[in-house]
Order: sequence, then structure tokens, then C-alpha cells
Amino acid sequence: MTLLQAVRERRWVPVLGAGAYVAALAAGYYYNLTFVQLGLVDLGTRLVGMERRDVSVLMAVLAVATLVVALATGVVLDRRGWGADLRIKLRVLLAVVVVQLGLTVAAPAVATPRGLLAWVLVCAVPLGCGIPVMFSLMGDLVPVADRGHVAAVVAGLAFFAAALFPMQWRVEEFSRMLAVGMAAALPVLAWAASGRSRLVDLLAAQDLGPGRFCRGASAGERADAGRGTFVVLVVLMFVVFFVDSLGFLRIVEAPVLMAASWQSTDVGVRVFIAVTHVVGAAMAGVLYTAFARRWLFLWIFGLFAFTHLLYTFALRGGGDGVPPLTLPLFYVLAVSFYTTLNFALWPDLSTARTIGLRTAVGVGVAGWLASFLSTALALWSADAGVPLEAHLRWVDALALLALVTVPVVLYARRVRLLAREGVPDEPGPHRPAAAVAGPADLRR
Repeated sequence: MTLLQAVRERRWVPVLGAGAYVAALAAGYYYNLTFVQLGLVDLGTRLVGMERRDVSVLMAVLAVATLVVALATGVVLDRRGWGADLRIKLRVLLAVVVVQLGLTVAAPAVATPRGLLAWVLVCAVPLGCGIPVMFSLMGDLVPVADRGHVAAVVAGLAFFAAALFPMQWRVEEFSRMLAVGMAAALPVLAWAASGRSRLVDLLAAQDLGPGRFCRGASAGERADAGRGTFVVLVVLMFVVFFVDSLGFLRIVEAPVLMAASWQSTDVGVRVFIAVTHVVGAAMAGVLYTAFARRWLFLWIFGLFAFTHLLYTFALRGGGDGVPPLTLPLFYVLAVSFYTTLNFALWPDLSTARTIGLRTAVGVGVAGWLASFLSTALALWSADAGVPLEAHLRWVDALALLALVTVPVVLYARRVRLLAREGVPDEPGPHRPAAAVAGPADLRR
């Protein structure tokens, strides 16, 4: 049953479950996007007084430590069967939020490099535990047919809020605002995790089946998507996140580019970016539902390659000849596309037995590790005195390389399959019509 069918039949349990998932993941992603990734840079450079190069090392430490904890948590979830237990995951999530609330309140008081290192190491524990728990909740709460659209709503809400609030990227503002939000959410989460909620019992009784990209003839017989496919997708998403963060932090160094970015002092520009994030995420949700994965990655890499070239041209020309809102338009569309894909893809490659580790690897490696390593590299690049234009040329090269590599690999794979089969890709005397790829195959 889809969410639309549930609404028509006035069955509100699936709708409430999907709504709870949207609220939880949008808030969690906003927290990581703003307070952790941006607030940590401000905390280290402005309040603690560290060099950007030293802060980049701390970012790398946070990325690696968080990934280790995420992988360990994913393994435990799968081996103990907790990946399919909604109640246990809610209890873990409650503990994560409690610890993060304390860290969020304490962050502005950190005053020494050693104190910041300790804060980073402690912060890695709830972040790492939260990755497989939070992202695997899609398997418990969101019907398979609706996952692209629900992921789009999450991405749109998170980026809409991040583009508008707060206006200044200062750790004090992040801390104050997020602490209030987490404190308000704690009673609700505690009630849900207490085991006394009838709604949670009804949600836990749902059988939503395996992910969309799992293999097999029927829902009961499906197995996870192949390991080779999974590894390739992790690599592709790693490249996407790495290229994005590598260019993002240094784009705002040039005044001509900052005026049309998230850090713009013009409220109208930031509202335009926020609304475009919502529109882009909605488009991505439709594309995710209707197209195969390979076409989604071609869209994403094509948008990134085109966008980063636009930024380079604008930088070289001092902004002349490029309409002011063209740059954020394409950049925001690219970010919304890949974020929506990242939310929905990993649960759709998993069954209940493997969703813990697969979401940990997918989000932890392709999203988290890539973002923070490239953020650290961007900080190191700025501290080392690498000119902005030279830095962006490397970003352009990576984006173009990714764009060219995807169709080449797909073509090579197709040639290898045809050579192995030795038959044409059309019905004929050597191949029955049933063997030709149909709509279900094209959606993989």
C-alpha cells in the first residue's frame, strides 16, 4: 500500500510513520549539515584560534572516527536482528539525541585545541550510532513505492531551513537554536521509545518488504542487490559528495560568488536558494521513482560538471556575462538531486537482514566520509595558499572525469555482456522475447 492509498482509505498509521521519519531525518540532516560541518570550522578557527590546516586534521579525525562507529553499529544491528526492530532503534536514537544535546550546549565553551579534540572524539560516537539507525528507519516506516518522494521531502525541508536559518554561520547561533529544538523533541522521542506507545506497536507490525533494487521473483524471496552493484554505487556517491564539498567551502571566498551563495547578505537570494532546493528535491523524487539508477547518476554528474564550470567562468570574468542567480540555481539542483538519491538508495538496496550495515557503509562512506575528507582538503588548500581559481580547476576536472567515466563504464559493461551472450539484444531466432529487458529491468 502506498501513502496515497492509505490517505484515500483513511488509514493513518502509515502516514504518521512516514511523517515521523521525515521530521526525524530532516532535523538530523540539518544538524549535521549546519552545526557539525559548518559550526565545527567556526569553532576551531574563531573561538579556539586554530589554523585552518589544524582544523582540517580534526575534520578528518571526526570523519574516520564516525565511520568506524557507524560500521560497528551497522554490524551489531544486523547480527542481532535489531535492524528490523523499530523499538530498539528508537531507544538507540533517544540515547543519541541526549548525548548530542549535551555536546551541542557545551560546544561554544570549548577553548583549547585539546578540548576540541576531546569534543570531536566524543561527538563521533552518537553521530556514528545515528547513521545506520536513522537511515534504516526508512525500511520500517516508508513504503517502497513512496521512498523517492519521501526522501525528496526530507532533502527539501533540511536544505530550506539550512539556507535561511541562521543568517550567520557562527557556532553560538547553531548551538542555541538546535539545543532548543532537541530539547523540545526529547519528550516525544522518550514516549516513542518507552514501549508504551500503541502507535509504535502498529508501526512495528507493518511489513513493508525489501528495497526496490533487491533481487528475486517475489517479496518473500528477494535477496539484497549484488555486492558488486553495491560497491560501484558507493564509489559513485563518494565521488559526488567529495566533489561537492571540495568546491563548496572555497566558493564563498570570492565576493562575486559569495553574493549568490548560502552566505549572501541578501535575504532575497537566500529565499531563492531555499525555494529552489525544495523544487529540485521534488524533481529528484519524481526522477528517482521513474528512472534507472544509471540515468540518475548521469543527471547528477552532468549537473555538477556544468555547474562547476559556470563557477570557474564567473570567477575568471569577475561575474560579467553570468546572470546572478544562474550559479546557485544549477548548484542547488545538483545538491538536491544527489541528496535525495542518497536518502532513498541505501534502504532500497537492502533487506531487513542487511539494512544496518548497508546504510552504515552507504551513508558513512559515500556521504559522511567523503564530505568531511573533502572539507578537510578544502581547508588545507586554503591554508596552503592554493589560489581559488586553481582549486576550482581541480574540482572541475574531477566533475568532468566523473561525467565521462559513467557512460564509458556503462558502455563497456554492455559490450562485455553482449560478448558473453553472443546474441543480439532483440527478439529473434536465437533469443526469445522474454529474455529482452523489460520495464522492470530498466528501473534497476
